[in-house]
Amino acid sequence: MKRAVTGSSLPDIPESVRLVVLEVTGRLKDVPGALLPVLHGIQDALGHVPEDAVPLIAREMNLSRADVHGVISFYHYFRQKPAGKHVIYLCRAESCQAMGAVTLEKHVKQRLGVDFHETTKDGQYTLEPVYCLGNCACSPAMMVDGELKGRVTPERFDAWLAAEAS
Repeated sequence: MKRAVTGSSLPDIPESVRLVVLEVTGRLKDVPGALLPVLHGIQDALGHVPEDAVPLIAREMNLSRADVHGVISFYHYFRQKPAGKHVIYLCRAESCQAMGAVTLEKHVKQRLGVDFHETTKDGQYTLEPVYCLGNCACSPAMMVDGELKGRVTPERFDAWLAAEAS
């Protein structure tokens, strides 16, 4: 159910989104450099930062919509659409690249049928790049749903994927 947000020229947004934005901005807007923590808080609560929430975030933070949108679009961590059930982060840092991450990346993209920042058609997997997971001794690395995995090969990825499917 959509409900109008009070204030001039703000679009209708779902009440649940409005409440989250107001709670997070109210709690964090006075912290120095608050926009990043606010966006993290909203994404943590909703799984993404909805595009239709940008005007309300801007109003509550006393920023322009362009300021808010610019931060969301600059940092690849922030999503404006819901992620899949599982978020896969593939490390693209030098250590992982030296140990086969480029081959792994091509394999994962082919197996899932998606590119970075995309979600599989069934909504199960979102693929994201990351530029260091701090697991260089066990390169190449990936993280799935917060669980770090090291020495990932195309074969190990396929085994993990098969285990997830069963």
